[in-house]
Amino acid sequence: MENDTQFDNGDAGASDTIPIQAGSCKKGSFVVLKGNPCKIVEITTSKTGKHGHAKAKITGVDIFTGKKYMGLSPTSHNLMQPIVTKKDYELILIEDDGFLSLMDKDGSIREDLCLDIPGDEIHLKIKEDFECNKDLILTVLKCMQKEKVISSKEMK
Repeated sequence: MENDTQFDNGDAGASDTIPIQAGSCKKGSFVVLKGNPCKIVEITTSKTGKHGHAKAKITGVDIFTGKKYMGLSPTSHNLMQPIVTKKDYELILIEDDGFLSLMDKDGSIREDLCLDIPGDEIHLKIKEDFECNKDLILTVLKCMQKEKVISSKEMK
């Protein structure tokens, strides 16, 4: 029998997260709390207790929604650290439905991101600046298969 398996596409097997020991987490780094990628705003550790494990109490803010989450873990156990990337794009067009036309520095166009104008002050300012004919560079944050425009600056 002939093997006719065909793969249309694939990836390098890269994960969205990597393990990190709870005891090595620092304020300002990223960690997954309750399934959400968060930036650590506070971390405290307790001493070894009756059952033998020091604990880390981690408070983080979701990098997409701003919602606060808390987690508790033995310092010797692993948590998941999300892989966070940022990329700059030139804003070409904002459609009536809020979708953006963006161009990266290689000249590739993408049109799959949308502004949340009523729910986000940064997005409202981007739309106002664009309507005033300002040339803008938008920074897009990508993490765990989600993307969001997090800032803008005027082109020089």
